[in-house]
Amino acid sequence: MTAGLAAQRDGLRIVPYSWGAAHGATLVAGGASLPPRSGTTRGLGEGRLDPSDEATATWAALYADPYAELTLAAAGSGPALERPPGSVPPQQRARALLAALAAQGDAPAAELGPGLARAATDLAAHPLVGPAAEALDPADLAVLAARSLTARLIAEALDADSPLVPVGETRDTVTDRIAEALGAPPRGTERGLRSSLLRTAGAVAWRAVERRRRALTEATHPAAGDILRYLSRGAAFRDGLRTLVAGLEPPVVVVGHSLGGVIALDTLISAPLPQVRLLVTAGSQGPFLYESGSLPSLEHPAPLPSYVPAWLNLYDPRDLLGYLGAALFPGRVTDVAVDSGQPFPAAHSAYWTNPAVYRHIVDHLP
Repeated sequence: MTAGLAAQRDGLRIVPYSWGAAHGATLVAGGASLPPRSGTTRGLGEGRLDPSDEATATWAALYADPYAELTLAAAGSGPALERPPGSVPPQQRARALLAALAAQGDAPAAELGPGLARAATDLAAHPLVGPAAEALDPADLAVLAARSLTARLIAEALDADSPLVPVGETRDTVTDRIAEALGAPPRGTERGLRSSLLRTAGAVAWRAVERRRRALTEATHPAAGDILRYLSRGAAFRDGLRTLVAGLEPPVVVVGHSLGGVIALDTLISAPLPQVRLLVTAGSQGPFLYESGSLPSLEHPAPLPSYVPAWLNLYDPRDLLGYLGAALFPGRVTDVAVDSGQPFPAAHSAYWTNPAVYRHIVDHLP
């Protein structure tokens, strides 16, 4: 900026005001609240992700565009072949199977919510089906079509800001069920080899995001309007929770997700609540707000008050809005990783469909 202004007019004196360095949010503990990067599998070599992260990268791309794999397959198809009289064109068979799937309604993907019948009907009429059917083996086409349908249902849930996104195991089970309905063999055979380009591209993008996590975190903090509202008008949030807990019999366990975990932590720090024996946070920004000097009730490096109860902090390594507390409050926080198998941002909404989350909470109940 200095050079640009000086080029427009001689004699200008530019005096920068570095407000960020003096007053901005910084990770004063050197990033202790940031989980380690995922996908560091030995033997794979530099620049590669482990298989689970490659799969996650594929799903991230599919949530952004459910037809992405089919588009790549269609792009690789050659000219239409002349077929013997009476033979059924591959696309005709594929469209018939999709129509039959749509006739079953939403039941084959009930775990993902409504919409399968509509999605299958739309895909059956989509122009991509023709060239993709020409390019792919019918079994591979069934798998790619199944992933497309599953991705569309989850993407619609994300667009609707649904708090419940299935964990990766449930997603994959539904995908297998749909694939078999579309003519794929049971899982265990080699599938979807034509999606390797998509997986590689997605993996590269994911690694770039993870490498820049600290910069992205500081640049977007605090991004959500709810967090802004809480940080500026948080007393009402804390008073409401305090009033609710005061009417309960001990032992009380307070569980909070995302901003809810911030509110719970802040409330328990601001004054004793002896009824509460355990705090559980999931995908919460509380440790980051504390480290950056933004948590209203406690400023770094002040320790966690002795009256704050045991704290179980659950985070998904792929959830960029989940942070660690153990290094900031030694001996006071138990950080536990719970992998939903979902990419971000779906990972942030998948805690409450992950059985591991409930197991860890139960294991820590007073």
